[in-house]
Parts: sequence; C-alpha cells; structure tokens
Amino acid sequence: MKKRVFDFIVSLIGLLFTWWLIFLAWVAASIDTKSNGFFIQTRVGKNGEKFKVIKIKTMRPTTLSGTTVTLRGDPRITKLGVFFRRTKIDELPQLWNVLIGQMSFVGPRPDVPGFADRLTGEEREVLKLRPGITGPATLKYRDEEELLAAQSDPEKYNREVIFPDKVRINLEYMKNWSLKKDIGYIWQTVFK
Repeated sequence: MKKRVFDFIVSLIGLLFTWWLIFLAWVAASIDTKSNGFFIQTRVGKNGEKFKVIKIKTMRPTTLSGTTVTLRGDPRITKLGVFFRRTKIDELPQLWNVLIGQMSFVGPRPDVPGFADRLTGEEREVLKLRPGITGPATLKYRDEEELLAAQSDPEKYNREVIFPDKVRINLEYMKNWSLKKDIGYIWQTVFK
C-alpha cells in the first residue's frame, strides 16, 4: 500500500512538471519517425495481465526486424531516438502507466509476451510485482544494448543469460523490498 501511494503521488507530480516535455518529445518523434510519436506496445504486467506501455517512439516503423532485442547502433533507431534513449526522455510517458497502477517506479521491467508470462515455479513470484520503470536488474543491465551487440547470437544470450539473471535479481528485490531502497534505485537511475 505504501509503495502504491508513493507511486501515485510522485507520478502525478512528475506528470505535472514534465507534461510539456512529453508533448514536445511526442511532436519531435512524430516528425522524426513520420508516424505517431508515441510507442505503444503490449507488455506483461502484474499477475501476468497484459497492458499497453507508453513510451516516446525512438525507432522508424519497420516490419523487417522480427526481433524484440535492440542492440547498440541498431539502424532502426533515429538520431533523435538516440538522444531520447540516452537522456531517458523516451521513458517519461510511462509516468501515466504508473499513475493508473499498471506500473510502479521500481520493479522488473515489463517484458513483451513470451518471456515473463512463461515463467514457472518460484520464478512466477516475480509476476506478483507491478513492472517498473527502473529497478536493480535495470541498473545492472544499464548497458544491455551494448552487451547484446557484442554477442554472436544476441537473442539466445538474452534468453539464456540476461533474462534468467534479471529474474533472480527481481526475486531478491521482492524478498528484501523497502521504500528506502526504492528511493535509492530511483536516485541511481536519475543521477548516475
């Protein structure tokens, strides 16, 4: 309950202070990608329920990729998209997902169907958490795009190494949760 109250109040304040930046980023991304500047995608949320995550679009629309893995230097990412990703401006619309209770500030990153919804055994405990904008696994894999780009088979490495490690980290986060730690993760995300 404490976590949800914190999420609601801080996301409301965040939206009040950044709505203009989200609007400008949406306009710029719409021009840059020649499509709707919001990226809306189905993700797996709390209790395995699907929801639509909202971000600023950083990639050109394409049907050629066939992958959900993004690598550093991915040709689909626009020049403006590189800036939005580096500054995390692309993440700001998720404040709406936090406000309405689909996400939290801190928790496991929301995955596309095919990962989190296929967890079994104790690993399914992770689905009791609201997905987060940041968290200990997100911070550990801050340079995930670069790490994946160095692999001969990025999708396999993501599936067999990174994803299981993130699940382990998120289970540990769940067992040792505190609001103070959440504030620390948010601080590290914003200021490091």
